[in-house]
Amino acid sequence: MAAYFIRRLLLVIPTFIGVTLLVFVITRLVPGGPVEEILQQLQLSGAEGSASASRAGETLSDEQIAQLNSFYGLDKPMLVAYWDWLLKVFQFDFGVSTRFQDPVLSLISDRLPVSLFYGILSFIIIYGVCIPLGVAKAVRHNSGFDNFSSVLVFVGYAVPGYVLAILLLNILAYRFDFFPMEGFVSDDFEQLSLWDKIVDVFSHAILPLTAYVAG
Repeated sequence: MAAYFIRRLLLVIPTFIGVTLLVFVITRLVPGGPVEEILQQLQLSGAEGSASASRAGETLSDEQIAQLNSFYGLDKPMLVAYWDWLLKVFQFDFGVSTRFQDPVLSLISDRLPVSLFYGILSFIIIYGVCIPLGVAKAVRHNSGFDNFSSVLVFVGYAVPGYVLAILLLNILAYRFDFFPMEGFVSDDFEQLSLWDKIVDVFSHAILPLTAYVAG
């Protein structure tokens, strides 16, 4: 058993390298990289400004484009660039987001608590429901309960989570205002009491959790 787990753990290394290398190569080959995005933003900002600003923002010089390519490592051979990226990943240096202009690590850390909250709750709900349900279905095989629960399970598999989310938002949040439309907490969350904070968090979480677990 120990040897099996060791082999499975060792497989993580080539799997990680293979997946990250494949994604890295694809992102390097497809158009629309960070340099193209910067050029597009300059063109859009120039189009929204005056005529002189438009002429100034239409293009960058070849030297400036070369500097951008060097900054993002696009002037290096692909394997060399991948190795540099991999070393930075192991140092938790994920660079700066070209969309938000913030360090990627700070963006991840800001959103990680929310992801962990929904991930842990979903795990608890799924296994807290599925295991007892499976036992009950096995004990009452071919009964009305077994058939009815099977229909519900198949419907849950068939309905995509995003479709269920749209329906829940439209009916329970928009039409009847039972739950908030968006956000993880309310705007006045800091002014609430401890109990009201708990209620506020779960009132925001019910619809996303339902859509994720059922869908």
